[in-house]
This record gives sequence, C-alpha cells and structure tokens, in this order.
Amino acid sequence: MERHDGTTEALTDQLTVDQLAARAGVTVRTIRFYSTRGLLPPPTIGPRRVGRYGPEHLSRLALIEELQNQGMTLAAIERYLQRLPDDISAHDLAIHRAVVASWTPDTVDETTRGQLQARVGRELTDDDLDRLEAMSVLAGTDDPDVFRVDPAMLQLGVRLLDVPISQEAILAARQVMLEHTRSAARELSRLFKREVWDPYREQESDPERLARMKSLSAHMQPMVVQALVTTFQRSMKEELREAFPQESAPQPDAEPAASGPAPQ
Repeated sequence: MERHDGTTEALTDQLTVDQLAARAGVTVRTIRFYSTRGLLPPPTIGPRRVGRYGPEHLSRLALIEELQNQGMTLAAIERYLQRLPDDISAHDLAIHRAVVASWTPDTVDETTRGQLQARVGRELTDDDLDRLEAMSVLAGTDDPDVFRVDPAMLQLGVRLLDVPISQEAILAARQVMLEHTRSAARELSRLFKREVWDPYREQESDPERLARMKSLSAHMQPMVVQALVTTFQRSMKEELREAFPQESAPQPDAEPAASGPAPQ
C-alpha cells in the first residue's frame, strides 16, 4: 500500500506479540492461549528469535472475536477455523468476518483518542479524525477527547486514510455503495415477501409455523450477505479485466484487520 509520503507499507509479518495484542484489543496472554489451542498459526521467527505476526493473524483474531459475539463456544470456534484452508489470506478471512458480522446488531463504541490510536496501531492527526468523521466511521461527543466509533468500519476507514485519492472520491464511492446496496436490499425484500412470505401466510394460519417463517427470514440475512459479497467480487474482477485489458487486473491488498466489506 502506498502511503502519502510515497513509501510503500510492507504487508509482511512485522508485528511483535505486544503490537498484535494492542492492534487486536486483546491481551498477550489471550494470544498465547489461542496459539496453544491452534486457533492462530505460529509467528514468523525473526532476528534474535523474536516472533513476528502479520495481517493474517490480525484478521483471524477479528474473526474469532465476531464468532464469540455470536455466542459460539471455544470448541465451536475451533471447528469453524479448522474448516478454513490452511493458506487462507487475510482478505478472505475479512470476508468470513463480514458474513459472520451480518448476524450481529449494529454497535457503536465510545473510546478516547489514545485508545483509538492504540486500536489502529498509528497516530491519528486532527485531519485524520476529520476524514474518519466525514466517512461516518466516528463521531465526536461533548468531550473533545472521546469519540463514538463504528467498529465494523474502523479499520477500513483507517486504511482509506493512506489511499492516494481525494476525500471527495472516497465519499462518492461510499455513496455509490450505499445507494446500490440499499436498492438490492429493497428488491430482495420485495421478492421474498411476494414469492415466499405472502403465499405462505395465505396458506398457513398456525401461529407457531408463522413464527418459524419469521425466524427463517431473519436467518436468511447472512446467506444473502455472502451471496452479495461473492457476486460483487466476481463483478469487480470482470469490470477490472475490461478496464485493464492489456494488464493484470489490480489485486486486493492483504487485509491488515478484518473489518470486511459488510454492506451497510
């Protein structure tokens, strides 16, 4: 990833266990415990035999957190992670997290500026905070040192701070996403109501069965999210191939934190 100063941010293993813990919002002891249970792959051993962790570890920790938010036991999380490919990338882990997060109600955290900087692993200037607020990633409070943060969008917003495009372009892209995802959600809801819910309600008067149908409609959301993410990825690849016919299509960077592109 190219930064504002023209340098390239390495996406290789570069975090110590203390830095990984700070970025993930967990303790070093938790990381050690997850490692012994096989939930995290071993670190790369660097100079002086210091373990170094990378974006895959960070994304995996974020996925574990989302699974825990769903009430899954440690044994169930182990089974979930064991089904994933051994070489799964941070980008694909972020997609898994986005699908899992679609079960979770929207939440907003309150955090201080210092806590926020520790969470994202970098200093945030006043301009950075203004840009994050413009992207609806955070909002100010009566206390100038305390912010209300959307945890699902935080890491994505921080990554966008280093993308060499204008704030106006980022906001325009966000508006496109909001308009089209809302339109897709509206049409899918109408389709479900017309083809599934209304015919079922006309034929079935049992209150218990109606309750089960309502439950089914709620549990369909994660499946729809997964379908939307997969379809969008394939559509993007096709558009990039058409836009860059003589070149290799740009590939997504490894995701340093699993905030996933969950539709909002």
